[in-house]
Amino acid sequence: MLSLFVKLTLAMAADRLFGEARRWHPLVGFGKLAHTTERLIRMHLGQGRISGLLAWSATVMPLVALAWWVRDSVPGAHWIIDVGLLYLALGGRSLAEHAEAIAMPLAREDLPAARASLALVVSRDTESLSSEAIARAGVETVLENGHDAVFGALFWFCLLGGPGALLFRLVNTLDAMWGYRNPRYLHFGWFAARCDDALGWIPARLTALTYALLGKTRGALTCWRLQAAAWSSPNAGPVMAAGAGALGVRLGGTASYQGRSEVRPSLGAGQMPDANTIREAVRLVRNGAWLWFAVIAAGALVHAL
Repeated sequence: MLSLFVKLTLAMAADRLFGEARRWHPLVGFGKLAHTTERLIRMHLGQGRISGLLAWSATVMPLVALAWWVRDSVPGAHWIIDVGLLYLALGGRSLAEHAEAIAMPLAREDLPAARASLALVVSRDTESLSSEAIARAGVETVLENGHDAVFGALFWFCLLGGPGALLFRLVNTLDAMWGYRNPRYLHFGWFAARCDDALGWIPARLTALTYALLGKTRGALTCWRLQAAAWSSPNAGPVMAAGAGALGVRLGGTASYQGRSEVRPSLGAGQMPDANTIREAVRLVRNGAWLWFAVIAAGALVHAL
């Protein structure tokens, strides 16, 4: 337990100091590997669920198995593997930087710059978004990525070490690439989406609880209970409903994806978000990470005593 806490401290400090790698980030290479695997599997086996399962297995499992083998076979390697993989899996500083790149121009009403920054982190169409829609999208992506890039990685690291954090981020990345309900990925990406749902189920609810504890608790719990089930994703629903309630703002509504409008359920309660709400969402995620750190530190102390 003590070694886990030390590794956690080192990895979180590295993320805070250095953020994500600007060049040669491993997840970029993983994305290219996934594209190549998808192309080869589709070429020879089609685009059904079995093909998607095989592509997922060929892309994810060798990397996770290699990490586990090195960690357990090479003396002392568990320190490098655990700290290094958790650092690569965490995206707290990067999330804050991307959010500020949206909030800063939005606050000075430079909508073209805010839209351009938003387009780097969301899949929805951003070309004609109003200031309110930009703020809403910015808050939603911060809250959801708080789970994907921070709390989910921390949860699986605590359970399975560095390979666990790696598994979670690779599964989450493949869901972002293949987990669409469109003709191309409806069947091929089915397993990737369901696997992401399974691995994220518990950490998503812990994330929602974290948001509730650190924000407007009663409103967050009420929004979570009444609104989360209406969201299409079983994990994003609790996270964003509780987050919206904790911040006291309204999210959801109409969004456009590749020219197709999608009406999403309303989440939260209160006023509409603005540039400052994006920053408040970042603080909620950051304070949540500190809370998790304190809980793990307390557990390490109790275990040591």
